[in-house]
Amino acid sequence: MCSRPCDRVGLTLAFVLLTAAAASAAGPPLLDAARRDDAERVAALLNAHADVNARQADGATALHWAAHHDDVAVASMLLRAGARAGAADDSGVTPLFLACMNRSSAMVMLLLNAKADPNAALATGETALMTCARTGDAPAVRALVAHGADVNRREPQHSQSALMWAAAGGHAEAVAALLAAGADVHARSRAYSQTVTSEVTQRAGREALNYTVPRGGSTALLFAARSGDATSARLLIEAGADVNDALPNGMTALVEAAHSGHEEVGILLLEKGADPNARGVGYTALHAAVLRSGLRLVQSLLAHGADPNLRMTQGTPMRRNSEDFELPATLIGATPYFLAAKFLEPDIMRALASAGADVRLSLPSGGDTPLMAAAGMAASAQTDRRGLSVLDGGKIEEESRAVDAVAAALASGADVNASDKGGNTAVHAAALLGYDRVIAQLAKAGANVGAKNLQGQTALMQIEGRPGATLRSPDRTNRGPHESTVELLRALSNRANP
Repeated sequence: MCSRPCDRVGLTLAFVLLTAAAASAAGPPLLDAARRDDAERVAALLNAHADVNARQADGATALHWAAHHDDVAVASMLLRAGARAGAADDSGVTPLFLACMNRSSAMVMLLLNAKADPNAALATGETALMTCARTGDAPAVRALVAHGADVNRREPQHSQSALMWAAAGGHAEAVAALLAAGADVHARSRAYSQTVTSEVTQRAGREALNYTVPRGGSTALLFAARSGDATSARLLIEAGADVNDALPNGMTALVEAAHSGHEEVGILLLEKGADPNARGVGYTALHAAVLRSGLRLVQSLLAHGADPNLRMTQGTPMRRNSEDFELPATLIGATPYFLAAKFLEPDIMRALASAGADVRLSLPSGGDTPLMAAAGMAASAQTDRRGLSVLDGGKIEEESRAVDAVAAALASGADVNASDKGGNTAVHAAALLGYDRVIAQLAKAGANVGAKNLQGQTALMQIEGRPGATLRSPDRTNRGPHESTVELLRALSNRANP
């Protein structure tokens, strides 16, 4: 089910099936000639007084085929011979819809001049104006409006309008045409609730793991923010759209743009007065911009007064096993700076620190600091018995990225010996991931490599017994993933305690 305008493949598929059916059963000769786009044969059959409105099994006529092929000459012949411009097949598809699908304003105008109904609708409620708006044919949109198409009509399933479809598709010229015709910029799509499930939660006794989230409720501006169409967004704002439009879940257009990775739209919204600190959805645009590595948007947000120390109050709803960009509930309480450290974004870390971010604010849940996150705490806390990360399919980030993020944290005043609620430090985290360069960095900055966590383990002790962590054999082969780390920690410990 689509919660936003989505490509309607059904109509195209129907015509493909129609083509296949026609190929196997040619039907009346005129229909067969039109299906083959054989203009000479069509003309000959019309001269022989063939039935110009003959229908094939699903109700389609020769004019449908002419529109499908975007053959204006054949369509003109058929119309002059008396073809009904508004003939609909069994699904409500008229030649006008096919012309809109083809982005053929010439065919649209030909059919409208032949009295095709500009407000005809499919069985789904989709009008020709919606179809032309979705495909972005601005001249066709203008022609339909000029012939009386209802610019604010909604399809019944999601209550979406042609303006929403044009904005969602990134069709600024169509948006402009619809606004000029009086399209309602404040109209919203239908809001509804959706239960999020997975294969796991469908098992007996696990139904409580399902959860319900609000969907829908979008305006055209929210669709433009999601699609990244800055030109349409500007047009909509100039036409009176609320720059702080929000979805039922509290996500504003600015947060939507940031979370969708559309910096240009986000910067535009800020320039037009969007609230940079809105967090009705549980996090701010600054959190979302960090998630999407949007340095330019981060800088613009900070310049417009975004608070770099606001914490997340809830995570993003997501389908389990989702690969979408998301902020899981485990990060509740995170500041934008913490996220930048976790996602190893040193440039963003520096920008936030320069704007007054508290680089020592930790997660309330576990006490992880940004420095620990940069050193790999979140990943090292979820490693399997081989010491490999179970996040992202076993992927562990390149150590060079962690080195840069750790350097940024240390340069901004991070506490190198801070510990989480389990007593673990950044050294513990880096050791579990085998980040030798990070450990050396931390040690140089004054880290106590012999610090013990609440289980009484130093970083060295926690990896000495892990598979692959034993010292290399005399022939220097078969090194395990942590052998160099064991050697490094031993050397640093010996240096600290000669």
